[in-house]
Amino acid sequence: MREIFAGMPWWVKWVAVPLIAIVVFGGLIASVVGFVIGLLFKALVFVVLVGGLIFVVRKFMASSSRSDW
Repeated sequence: MREIFAGMPWWVKWVAVPLIAIVVFGGLIASVVGFVIGLLFKALVFVVLVGGLIFVVRKFMASSSRSDW
């Protein structure tokens, strides 16, 4: 493979080949990136919801323990 690319101009190696790869695998790359971003967003929403639940429960427990006095 190196011998094939050795005789090619620089723009073939650094411009044409990556562009061809993006055209051929572009849909796959976009779907993988979309899946990863969606997964990170869902994980962030999960962490926020669990944190909010813990905050509300602690607030409720603290207020209920004060009213017992």
